[in-house]
Amino acid sequence: MEKIKNSLPIQIFIALGLGIVAGLIFLAAGAADFTTAYIKPFGTIFLNLLKFIVVPIVITSIVQGVVSLSDIKKVGTIGLRTIIYYFCTTAFAITIGLIFANLFKGTYQLLEASSLEYEAAEPTKFMDTLVNIFPSNLFQPMVESSMLQVIVISLFVGLGIIIAGDKGLPFKEWIDSAYEVFMVIMRGIIKITPIAVFCMITNVVAENGPKILGSLAMVLLTAYIAYAVHALFTYSIAVKTLGHMSPVKFLKGALPAFLFAFSSTSSIGTLPVTMECAENMGARKDVASFTLPLGATINMDGTAIYQGVSAIFIASCFGIHLTFGQMLTIVLTATLASIGTAGTPGAGMIMLSMVLQSVGLPVEGVALVMGVDKIFDMGRTGVNVVGDLSAAMIISDYETRREMKEAAEGSYK
Repeated sequence: MEKIKNSLPIQIFIALGLGIVAGLIFLAAGAADFTTAYIKPFGTIFLNLLKFIVVPIVITSIVQGVVSLSDIKKVGTIGLRTIIYYFCTTAFAITIGLIFANLFKGTYQLLEASSLEYEAAEPTKFMDTLVNIFPSNLFQPMVESSMLQVIVISLFVGLGIIIAGDKGLPFKEWIDSAYEVFMVIMRGIIKITPIAVFCMITNVVAENGPKILGSLAMVLLTAYIAYAVHALFTYSIAVKTLGHMSPVKFLKGALPAFLFAFSSTSSIGTLPVTMECAENMGARKDVASFTLPLGATINMDGTAIYQGVSAIFIASCFGIHLTFGQMLTIVLTATLASIGTAGTPGAGMIMLSMVLQSVGLPVEGVALVMGVDKIFDMGRTGVNVVGDLSAAMIISDYETRREMKEAAEGSYK
C-alpha cells in the first residue's frame, strides 16, 4: 500500500482528477480569471524549471550516449534505424487519423466560416529546415531551446570525444559529472509534478470547460479515438514484434510519461520523465539517451493524427470534399513536416497550416480548432511520448540481440 501511495503515476492521476473537479467548481463560480491569475502561475513555474533543465539533460545524455557507443559507424546505424522507425509510425498515425476522420465526417456540423480570420505563419521550406538544423553559434540554440540544433551540437561533441581518444577523456568525465548533477536536480523537480499537474489542469478546465461540449465535441472525440487506437494497437504490435516485449508491461511502464505529457503538452518538457520510464523498463542507457531526445524533437505521431482529423473537419466545415490524392498528400506532408515541428506546446498549429496549404484548403480554417487546441494538444503530446518510448525499447532490444549474436559467432571462430 505504501508503494502504491508513493507511486508517481497514481499521484499524477489523483492530481488530474482533483484538478478537473476544482476547474469545474471555479467554472461554476465564474472564477476562471482567478485560476489564470493565481493557480496557473504555479504550473508555469514548474514548466520554466523543466525548460531550464531540459537543454543540459539533452546535451549531456546525448553526448554520453554517443560516446558509450564508441563507434562512429554504430552511431550512424542506430540513428538511421530510429529515424526510419519514427517515419513509419508517423505515416501509420496520419493514416489512422484520416480513416477515423472520414468515418465520423457525417457527424461534423457545417459551420459558418466566412468570417474567420487567422494569420498563418509562412511555411518553412524543406531546404531552409535542412540549413537551420546546423547551428552557426554554440550558445544561441541552447538559449532559444532550438532542440534540433542542440542535438546536432551534442552529436558533434560526442563524435569529437570519440575521435580525440585519450585526450578527450577529461572532457567526457566532466560531461558524466555534469549529467549526474543535472539528473539530481531533475529528480527534485519531478517530485513536485502532481502539484503542477493540478494547477495546469484546473486552469484548462476552468477556461475551456463549456467550449468542448459545443460543435467541436465530435472532432475532439474522433481525434482521441484515433490517439487511443494508435497508442494501444500500433505501439503494442511494434514492441511485441520488433522489441519482444509484453505490450501490457510497456504501456504500464509508459504511463507516468504519458500522464505528464498529457498535462504539460510538451514532449521536450516531458523528456526527463520519459528517460526515467525507459530506464525503469530496462532500456539500454546508451540507446535511450540517444533515441529519446531525438524522438522528442522529430517524432510527432500524435500531431500527425491531429493534422489528419483537423484537415477533414475543416474541409467539411467549408463544404469541401477531399480526394484520395489530396489525402495522400496530407500523409506525405504531415510525415515530412514532423521533422521541423518542435516538441513544445502549440507547435502543431503551424504544422496544420502547412498541411492545409498543401491540399488547397483555406488556412483560415485553423481558427476553427484554435479554441480547443489545448485539448487536442494534451492527447497528441501523450501519444508522441509513448512513441518515443516504443522506439527506445525496440532499438535497445535490437542492439542487445545483435551483440549477443556477434558474441556467439565469435565464440565459434
